[in-house]
Parts: sequence; structure tokens; C-alpha cells
Amino acid sequence: MPERTAAMARNAASNGHSRRRSGVERLRRELPVAAMSATGALAMRLRELTGRDIIDLESLQEIVSVGYRASELRSMHTSGEYHVDEFGFDPEFANAVLPIFRLLYKKYWRVHTTGIEVVPRTGGALLVSNHAGVLPYDGAMIEVAVFDHVERYARALIATWFGALPMLSWFLRRTGQTLGHPDDSVRLLRRGELVLVFPEGVRGTGKPFSERYRLRRFGRGGFVQVALRSGVPIIPISVVGSEEIYPMLGDITPVARLAGMPYFPVTPTWPWLGPLGLIPLPSKWRIRFHDMVHTEDLGPDAADDPAVVMRISDQVRDTIQTGIISELAERRSIFFG
Repeated sequence: MPERTAAMARNAASNGHSRRRSGVERLRRELPVAAMSATGALAMRLRELTGRDIIDLESLQEIVSVGYRASELRSMHTSGEYHVDEFGFDPEFANAVLPIFRLLYKKYWRVHTTGIEVVPRTGGALLVSNHAGVLPYDGAMIEVAVFDHVERYARALIATWFGALPMLSWFLRRTGQTLGHPDDSVRLLRRGELVLVFPEGVRGTGKPFSERYRLRRFGRGGFVQVALRSGVPIIPISVVGSEEIYPMLGDITPVARLAGMPYFPVTPTWPWLGPLGLIPLPSKWRIRFHDMVHTEDLGPDAADDPAVVMRISDQVRDTIQTGIISELAERRSIFFG
């Protein structure tokens, strides 16, 4: 009899725990929707009282969607219902965090994008862009533009240094980025992916503000060799605005070496303001996608011809530099253009 009573008590406790857990899960699912509904009603009331929008419902919806998708993602991971490719890319995770970067794209940097129609909706292509800004936000903004306009993921190649940072490297892999190894690039392109590369590398993100918008060397044309071996076109991209988010006034080389970093930037806000100095400035961005540079008909053997490789590399670099100059002329000011 005591054993039966104990078993009944255990069952009751288990059922109570299950009900509480079910209630918590239901609350987690319903809370974002309830919060959005209540805030929407508040926004409408404030509009009636003031005659203008006090609360940006579009931005609010984006923020709430992050929490909602994060909750769904957590449930999927708990049940093991998720897919990660060989490079660590999790599309569901990328979709969950995308609204954060979309807000930066639309509201903070107010990115004006042109020429995006050249990006193919199917098949591989190598996207090649200038690189600047201390931290690689330019890659994120290009990826948002590509996803929102052609509904495709652009897989950016990242420097080895970023891949060595524990939390950041995990985040980058989960959102589709991968280390810039030529073999991996060719594999992605041959299976029809869009790959984003920055030939300037850390030399671009770490250049001083006095040299802004002057392209660094594109190396020996490794990106051209990748395109030729993969049989895909190259799409040059010019980005204006990223140079001003962290105006780099100097580089404390001894500190960079001690920390194993490619550079230790000094900006008007960093390191003087501590963590607040990491907030990027709200410059006005312009991104231009240029016409394709076709390499498909040249064949993979052309990758071993230095003359062909450097000719295409110089063509792509000149196109990007010309586009930067043109976009700077179109932008009326750094912050309000």
C-alpha cells in the first residue's frame, strides 16, 4: 500500500511538472503575439492623439519576430528537427536573426541598393566587393540585399582570424559564412551557391580613414581563379558608407600583436567610450551591383594563365573603384545623403 501511494504521488508530481512545462511553452509562443497586439493598439492610439507615428510598427514587428523565431528555433533544436550543412550553415537560424540586420539595413544605415537585378535567381555566382569599416558589417548588408531581393543566401568568405574567435565563429558559420579556402569556395559555387568575397581582406577593413574609398590591392587574383575553376560569372559590388561607421584614426600595433589581432583600431569613440565605442555611426549607405563579368566560356584551364587572371582581376577592381566614385558623387552627405 505505501508503494502504491508513493507511485501515485510520483505520477501526480510528474503530471504537474508536465502541465507547468506545457504552460510555459504555450506562454513563450503566445507572448510575442500578445505583446505585438498590445503595442499595435498603443501605436494606433498615439497616432490618433498626436497625428503622427510615435511607434514604428514595422521596426517593432521585426524585433518581435526575432523573439518568436528564436522560440521556435529552440523547440526545433530541442527535438533535433534542424539541418546544418557541412560548413555549419543553419538556414533557420539565419532566418531568425535576419530581422536584426534588416533593421540596420532599412532604418539605421538606410541602404540604397541598385543593380540587384543582375544577381541570378538560380545557379552559382561569385560576388566581389570592396571591404571597409573595421568590423565586417558590409558583408551583412550585402547579404540582406541579396536575400530580400532575390530570396537567396550569399555565403561570405571570412578571414581565418574571425574563424578563430569562439562565439563569433559559431555565429558566422550558423549564418552561412565560411573560411576563405579556395577549395571550399569552388565546392559552394559548383553546387549553385552565391559566394561573397572581399579581395582586400583585413587590409581593407583596417585601412585608416585618411585612405577611405581607395581600394587596396586585390592580391594575385585568387578570386578569379576560383570563378574560372567553378565556371561561374563574377558580379562586382561597390559599397559606400561602410568607411564611416568606425573612422579609423590609428592602429596600436603592439596591442594588436599581443591580442593576436590583425589591427587594434583607434576611432573617435573606441577605446575611449568602452563598449559604447563599438556602436557604429549611422552613415548613409549606397550599394551598387554591377553587370556580370563572364568567365564561364574561358574554361578551368584559364585559371593557370596569370595574364588572363590578372586581366580579369584588374577589370573587376576598376569596375568597383569607378562605382565607388560614382556613388560618392550621388551621396549628398555622409549621414543624410
